[in-house]
Amino acid sequence: MVSKNNVLTSILFVQYPKCSTCRKAKKWLDEHNIDYQSKHIVEDNPTADELREWWEISDLPLKRFFNTSGMKYRELKLKDKLPEMSEDEQLNILATDGMLVKRPIIVDDDFVLVGFKVNQWEEKLL
Repeated sequence: MVSKNNVLTSILFVQYPKCSTCRKAKKWLDEHNIDYQSKHIVEDNPTADELREWWEISDLPLKRFFNTSGMKYRELKLKDKLPEMSEDEQLNILATDGMLVKRPIIVDDDFVLVGFKVNQWEEKLL
């Protein structure tokens, strides 16, 4: 990844170290010698602005950024509430707790990958 001032930078790997999928994704990155900066999604939860930027780059539905299988998602009954919420409300609730955010996330200047799908990662990162 080359930043705007032509300095070589790494991708951002947003992850939760206890997540088995995140561990598989990290192993994959390491095995392919891909340089990345790691961000712990719980200790350093993305802000609503970061999430908005990533979502806009991704071209994915905003719902894909929610960890729909997580306990917090179920506790808050978000399945029923999300359809009634504005995009700003959804982004703000995502920014309250890293456990609500689907992971891992790869962030580059011109693409964002949500979740670990090897074929997508190979296409974008190799």
